[in-house]
Amino acid sequence: MKLFRLKLLIILVIIHFPVQFFCQDKSQSLLKDTLNLQEVVVAPESTGTLSFRTTVLQAQKIGRAELSRAACCNLSESFETNPSVDVSYSDAVTGAKQIRLLGLDGIYVQLLSENFPIYRGLASIYGLDYVPGPWMESILISKGTSSVKNGYEAITGQINVEYKKPPVSDILTVNLFAADNARWEANGDASFLLNDKLSSGLFVHYSSEQKQMDSNDDGFMDTPLKQQVNLMNRWHYQTDRFISQSGIQYLHDERTGGQIDKAVPADFSKPLYRTKLNVNRLGFFTKNGWILNPEKNESMALIVTGSIHDQNAVYGLKTYDADEKTLYTSFLYEKNFNQKNKISTGISLNYQNVNEESFPSFPGKTTETTTGAYLEYTYNKEDKLIVLAGLRADYSSLFDLFITPRLHLKYNFTEWLHLRGTVGKGYRTPLVLAENQFYLASNRILQNQFKIEQEEAWNYGINLGLYIPVNNNELIVNGEWYYTDFQKQLIVDQDENPNRLSFYNLNGKSYSSVFQVEASYPFFRGFNLTAAFRWMDVRATYGEVLRKKPLTSNHKALVTASYQTPLKKWQFDLTSQFNGGGRMPDPDEINPLWEAHFSAYTILNAQITKNFRDWSIYIGAENIFDYTQESRVIGYDDPYGPNYDATMIWGPVHGRKFYVGLKYNIQRL
Repeated sequence: MKLFRLKLLIILVIIHFPVQFFCQDKSQSLLKDTLNLQEVVVAPESTGTLSFRTTVLQAQKIGRAELSRAACCNLSESFETNPSVDVSYSDAVTGAKQIRLLGLDGIYVQLLSENFPIYRGLASIYGLDYVPGPWMESILISKGTSSVKNGYEAITGQINVEYKKPPVSDILTVNLFAADNARWEANGDASFLLNDKLSSGLFVHYSSEQKQMDSNDDGFMDTPLKQQVNLMNRWHYQTDRFISQSGIQYLHDERTGGQIDKAVPADFSKPLYRTKLNVNRLGFFTKNGWILNPEKNESMALIVTGSIHDQNAVYGLKTYDADEKTLYTSFLYEKNFNQKNKISTGISLNYQNVNEESFPSFPGKTTETTTGAYLEYTYNKEDKLIVLAGLRADYSSLFDLFITPRLHLKYNFTEWLHLRGTVGKGYRTPLVLAENQFYLASNRILQNQFKIEQEEAWNYGINLGLYIPVNNNELIVNGEWYYTDFQKQLIVDQDENPNRLSFYNLNGKSYSSVFQVEASYPFFRGFNLTAAFRWMDVRATYGEVLRKKPLTSNHKALVTASYQTPLKKWQFDLTSQFNGGGRMPDPDEINPLWEAHFSAYTILNAQITKNFRDWSIYIGAENIFDYTQESRVIGYDDPYGPNYDATMIWGPVHGRKFYVGLKYNIQRL
């Protein structure tokens, strides 16, 4: 009853919380992204993707049209048609997902929401599920170390989520979704224009998945039972020289995975093996911008955001309870001296406090306060040559002073040939157990005997863009190569011993080398085809040997086709993912319980959408070939024994899935 009252109180606060907040829509605003949205080239309409040609950073904006091409129920499912970002399950029982960019895990990607950091630390494991797809306006993906404005943590890139804005959003949008695995969800958002300066938006999400599925008869659920409540309220206030937006969000997430009810225990003295997670999270943000001189694009801004994250988790007989408090604030100033020269500067503070209690391990506490300042200079010669140079200096209460230099260049040889280059440094503070808690879904002994250092890496990249006229259309070809070189890194060693997991600081080389080529062409009106191939060489020193990273594919190919009828009444989408094989962690030499390598596999998804005036209906299928990793839980017949391990995941954990959805909206005229 107390928990119910607390939830009810928080909901009432969300609905009636009268705060102002900042809008990024004006081009004069300092809080706009480094990428100028007035300088984009729109790809064919069927793709719903904006290609940034004249900006110095290599980036891509995924819009609503692109997000609608697949069952985009949350952020983790928003990259099905994107060739750069991979999403996979971390293990076979908790439902935790992780993204990969440039061959490296998502912890090396800076995740932002409207240009402030979100879902770090404890939330990094499940945070992708905390962003409902229907709430999003767009996703911006940039590769490399990006701008120093948003901090020092981007090593392989940034993913920035933009939510719908109250002043320009539809009056009401409703999205209902159901799948044959008994998963269903309801999403709604509404915007209210209170007067010519003040507006508000209310966002509601509820999802549930309560059917125990066991397609391979190993006695374990393919995916956990889930239930989530997610609420957000945001406000927008704007005058000629002042823009403000603020918001508050509450989330409750429950998950139960592990053995199904009908499973037969190997040891009747112990209960069925179950994993349980209960999360309550409350977050807020406020962004305020002042336009000082519109002619010089001179402005300043203040961002303040924070969160309280509390979780209780059970992994069989092990427990992991933790709470986290974060606070981030940033003050920024920028000015254009003339058409060629621009400067941006600012200061920031980042506070993070994590308390952990685990059994049979020991309590842990990490508190870090990082203060910093940056200076960034932009030189733009008629969009033909662009130079972006940035430098940060930060002081950490754990790691003292560190410097972050970054340099980005862009040169247009011709209108159809563009070259980009980037070099920069990134840092991050690893949280051993918080960011690797899914490894508790195994009976490996966790071993950490070292004082963990701050991770540090250089990232180098080059991109060549071709825009070739063909039959009154444009063939777009992009080729790129990125190299990430770690000076310091937390190594997670699954090879040393099949019954032990070791964490230690890098002693040797660690790098990721990724080459990708992508081509897109509209063959005829309404039809667009995109094809991409990526080759990855990701290696680290395990023990004293430089080896390929386990559970990572050597290559990947993607082909997407989209067709929309002339009156936009029907849309047909097909996506094929070809995933290469790779290395598994070393099995036991005497009693090998898994193969040394995993094989290549293909995933095929399809969706059909019928559009009406104010609503649309869509049906689709994921993993049409019904391909799943055959052995997903090692030692499933004895989950309390030493060989149990549910973290050896390299492929799909659920088979073919059919779904249907309904969208309804009342447009703002």
